[in-house]
Amino acid sequence: MNDQTVSRALFNEVMVPNYNPQPIVPVRGKGSRLWDQDGREFIDVTGGIAVNVLGHCHPALTEALKSQADKLWHLSNVFTNEPALNLARKLTEMTFAERVFFCNSGAEANEAAFKLARKYAFDHYGEEKNEIISFRQSFHGRTLFTVSVGGQEKYREGFEPVPRGITHAEFNNLDSLKSLISDKTCAVVMEPIQGEGGVIPADPEFVKGVRELCDQYNALLVFDEVQTGVGRVGKLYAYMDTPVVPDVLTTAKSLGGGFPIGAMLTTTRIAKSFGMGSHGSTYGGNPLGCAVAGAVIDEVSRPELLEGVAQKRALFEEGLEQINAKYQIFREIRGKGLLIGAELVEKWHGKAGEFLAAARDEGVLILVAGPKVLRMAPALNIPDEDIGAALQRLDAAMEKKLSGS
Repeated sequence: MNDQTVSRALFNEVMVPNYNPQPIVPVRGKGSRLWDQDGREFIDVTGGIAVNVLGHCHPALTEALKSQADKLWHLSNVFTNEPALNLARKLTEMTFAERVFFCNSGAEANEAAFKLARKYAFDHYGEEKNEIISFRQSFHGRTLFTVSVGGQEKYREGFEPVPRGITHAEFNNLDSLKSLISDKTCAVVMEPIQGEGGVIPADPEFVKGVRELCDQYNALLVFDEVQTGVGRVGKLYAYMDTPVVPDVLTTAKSLGGGFPIGAMLTTTRIAKSFGMGSHGSTYGGNPLGCAVAGAVIDEVSRPELLEGVAQKRALFEEGLEQINAKYQIFREIRGKGLLIGAELVEKWHGKAGEFLAAARDEGVLILVAGPKVLRMAPALNIPDEDIGAALQRLDAAMEKKLSGS
């Protein structure tokens, strides 16, 4: 390195190459707008991959962080702290849960959930009841355990041997699950909407059938709500919009609104299997993270914000349908609330990243969910005018991309 310039090129010199970030470097954000080093403005409908649930630099969140920063940063789990206790109380009052474990990410929350499921089965049924069933195309994190439970082989390749006792059923296919579940199954793990797998919602009857099978075989039902939680679908958690209640729920991403925090929620009966010393996290329950997350929950749980999710989704759907009417580019538009997936027609399968780049060039930031699905997970409070502008820019990107210009 010959100079002190901070640019995208510096990434290639100093960072491990497991990411390939976009060529722009954002330096400032406000609401659903971002600005890069050159001052160029972008409309952000990525939401930091469903994280910036209230946009960038929301005043209630920045105030919570600044206020807590002047009081207490870190204690470790040798002590508890007021922000953690207040947040846990809110989560238990607003959900099925009676007990909360705090950590730093969705992967850590899932790691805790999977360990708890095995420990609970061991405590109540013996060591033979240890098998976990997940679903193909699911995603649950990048630790060795969570990537093994996840149903995408590409993320496990090169890291074998992986933990045993894990099988994968076909999503939305109850017969597939029936063929795998047994008295040895300790847990069935599912996303209410498969996010990284292509934004695929679980059918209500499928969810109901999974719950019934778990009850029949004394297996815990674990809902991975890392991406669907904290208002994303118009309910505080997506399970509230299904016919079932899970035994364990994991949450992260939007929980901190951009500040790293994760949590595992469960009942008193199940939580007893995580006795003293059985699991832990040095940073889990950090006062800064919990103070911000507490403010997130207060803001997101306001009825007017949650009720507005459906209206904003309708605007996205209408705009995407109009784009599709012009270019016949989407095979299907799916998802729920403000987790939106637009699957490309077969001609463009494998090339979703090209549309992401084209959109960026027009000043709108979108995501992909695999190589054939464009994904949007904007802030729940994204202004209607920003939705309209984002769709106009996406339209312009489609026109240029498809015309070859």
